[in-house]
Amino acid sequence: MDDNFIRNRISELRIQKDVSERSMSIDLGHSPSYIHSIVSGKALPSMTEFLYICDYFKISPKEFFDEGTSCPALIQEVIKDLSALDEKQISNIHEIIKGLKK
Repeated sequence: MDDNFIRNRISELRIQKDVSERSMSIDLGHSPSYIHSIVSGKALPSMTEFLYICDYFKISPKEFFDEGTSCPALIQEVIKDLSALDEKQISNIHEIIKGLKK
């Protein structure tokens, strides 16, 4: 894993969230070009800023670095919704998921 992964992941998550680099930069309290400077390779976020970026996407650092998960924020929402269901309902949803994977 390298700097390019971090840059690409920020871009991927930003696009999923359907927000511009400019809007994300401003939402994080920076100049309008802050995110562009990161994804273009001119800078990398500090650890503190990285944690703010994870909060912005509503994901943990572990989820940020999980290359096998393309939409971690959506998965978090699904898990939250699943926790409100009973065992039978969860089992039914699991069967649907297995059918979709075929």
